[in-house]
Amino acid sequence: MTRVLIPSGALGLSFSQDALMTGIANDPDVIAIDGGSTDSGPYYLGAGVSKYSRASIKAEWHQLMLARESAGCPLIIGTAGTCGSDASVDWLFEITREIAAEEGLPAKVALLYSGQSNNDIKQALADGRIQPLAAAPDIDAGIIDDCTNIVALAGAEQIQAALQTGADIVIAGRATDTANIAALPLLRGDHPGAVWHGAKVGECGAIATSQPSSGVVQIDFDSSGFTISPLADGVRATPYSVSAHMLYENADPFVLHEPGGSLHVKNATYRQIDETSVRVEGAAWRPDPYTVKLEGSRPVGFQAVSIALLRETRYVEHARGWADDIKAECTKQVVETLGLSPDDFDIDLRLIGIDAVLGALETKESQSDEIGVMAIALAPTAEQVKEIAKLLNPYLLHHPLIEDEPMPTFAFPFSPAESLRGQHYEFCLYHVMALDDPMDAFRLEERTL
Repeated sequence: MTRVLIPSGALGLSFSQDALMTGIANDPDVIAIDGGSTDSGPYYLGAGVSKYSRASIKAEWHQLMLARESAGCPLIIGTAGTCGSDASVDWLFEITREIAAEEGLPAKVALLYSGQSNNDIKQALADGRIQPLAAAPDIDAGIIDDCTNIVALAGAEQIQAALQTGADIVIAGRATDTANIAALPLLRGDHPGAVWHGAKVGECGAIATSQPSSGVVQIDFDSSGFTISPLADGVRATPYSVSAHMLYENADPFVLHEPGGSLHVKNATYRQIDETSVRVEGAAWRPDPYTVKLEGSRPVGFQAVSIALLRETRYVEHARGWADDIKAECTKQVVETLGLSPDDFDIDLRLIGIDAVLGALETKESQSDEIGVMAIALAPTAEQVKEIAKLLNPYLLHHPLIEDEPMPTFAFPFSPAESLRGQHYEFCLYHVMALDDPMDAFRLEERTL
């Protein structure tokens, strides 16, 4: 049996200190936590930085390092620093070293790097070892060269290699959300279907419970299944809450693909065994040829945003037509004054309260007293996008619905109206790469604190 303590869905989201201490008192075999994902978009991978504040990361990691020392078990984090870039692994290691020095905590640390060389990825593409996932964009050597960061998602095998160094702390780059939970139970021979199923259920901490924001859960893995127990007061796991998590960020509620195989849960059973805990059995693991997912982000110009507010009934009712007219007029002016081709830049007006989330895909109509207009400009250089934002300014402030009416005046909530957002990135790799050996695309380094 292997007991895994999961403090929260991600480092930086906070967790209950009392619940964490309850988990430590239960004598866990490993403490496992995720560090990030692609949820917040391509910027963090493109720039290789964390979306969470350093102060909050340090405070929570400090608690976990002390908890690890008390429990005498390994501490694992996957996808360090939100994006799992090599720079993010080093960033979290520096924080680890600071805490160790402040607390006098000796520790052996294994650093698992997931970053990929652009040249290696180009060679893998040329060798036919890279295949697209569904709806993946077309790629070529030029697109790969453009990527500022490329990472491969580690699975359980790479985390296991880090654990086998005897590390007290494993700081892993980009990894699947489940890998840091699954690694030790698989290494110790627990049921592989149960391990991957429990790792999927526990990947986001208490999301699979009656209080998703409560944080700490404990999962016990064994030879036939797993048992999940939330540790915060008043929180319950139920067959419904546990089984439903297979729908979370997963295209198929019965199948989950991981490096080296797939999890199948159609025959799984879920049983309430006490007031708070659920027992799960019946999942199956099917091995496949070993592949890892690739993620890459590349710069695609510079971005500026302006926000204006409409609060006049006729303009609110005709906001889409008004916005389309501004886009057409300003696009023409950019071509004429800046000499850019329409293919070189982009102007997008999102109506906050109507289509700010889905843009052109929105089908619902909103009946509101006021509309916020978010104008997003994108251009090859910072100076060009600044110029486009300034060209948009008078349109957003005074553009009339029809020519023969008094000039309207709308409102800017900020001065200056334009906010320059700097380099803009896009995801461009959504592919899998075949490996002969799971460690072929990864590297391990050992450090002593």
